[in-house]
Amino acid sequence: MPKAVANRFNRSHEPSVSKASARKTGAGSSSGAAGDRAQNPLFNTERFGQHILKNPQVAQAIVEKANLRPTDKVLEVGPGTGNLTVRILEKAKNVTAIEMDPRMAAELTKRVQGTPEHRKLEIVIGDFVKADLPYFDVCISNTPYQISSPLVFRLLSHRPLFRVAILMFQREFALRLVARPGDGNWSRLSANVQLYAKVDHIMKVSKNSFRPPPQVESSVVRIVPIDPPPPVKFEEFDGLNRILFSRPNKSCHASFQHKGVLEMMEANWKTWCAAKNEMVDDSVDFKTKVNNILTDTGFYETRPAKMDIDDLLKLLEAFHNAGIHFA
Repeated sequence: MPKAVANRFNRSHEPSVSKASARKTGAGSSSGAAGDRAQNPLFNTERFGQHILKNPQVAQAIVEKANLRPTDKVLEVGPGTGNLTVRILEKAKNVTAIEMDPRMAAELTKRVQGTPEHRKLEIVIGDFVKADLPYFDVCISNTPYQISSPLVFRLLSHRPLFRVAILMFQREFALRLVARPGDGNWSRLSANVQLYAKVDHIMKVSKNSFRPPPQVESSVVRIVPIDPPPPVKFEEFDGLNRILFSRPNKSCHASFQHKGVLEMMEANWKTWCAAKNEMVDDSVDFKTKVNNILTDTGFYETRPAKMDIDDLLKLLEAFHNAGIHFA
């Protein structure tokens, strides 16, 4: 996996602002979020999908929800100007903060410079999705919206497992993470995450708590990995869910009637048979084979929107027993 752009921040990364550009920026300032961006270009963060958490009560509550220990190593994703970071540093052994925007890294560096905490902080400048992750006990993140899903699955695939993650997301995404079967938000994302972790909604956060304020409300969730993780190949489980949740309110039978889906599954089945040196019976109607599996498991007329993790695993096992795979 490629390393991040830089391991530590240094002042050469700090962007310079000329007097002329500063005057030009300040000239058109106005009130509200637009005024914030005009007066201080540091907060023009849209290209990174980042909104700076400015509410100190919310920042303190997020850190308290992590129940940090003095021995904890903390990974923070998207620290921004450090409103969460400085509170984490007070309680944890050390913090590795991964920040995409060098301007933010500069602000955070200046904020802790000359304090006892500066030795406990390492700033990695780069893309979280590509960066090498250190060992960590706890992850805390005011998550840039465009990496919400990659962040969750990157964390859950990291080894050794962390103890807990306290993550802020857009409200809609958070509600999909914590949804239960039968909820309107129960989805492929919900099932894939909850196979590997316990997820709880712990706090709502108003958009007015950010600078600049986003268009939508936010929520904080707690993710606790299941340890040990279930012995299920993610690609297989996700492959099944990709088919089922493409039409979550139709029957399972309907989900498997598309020609492209059946062709993909049949090709995988023939590949599996070849790998096992088993003969493929050309007289077998593959569509009938799939329908028989759905009937035998009792899911023929079941809607995926109502299926829980155990149901999905039962169906996946039945397909595997018949030599049908999804990855």
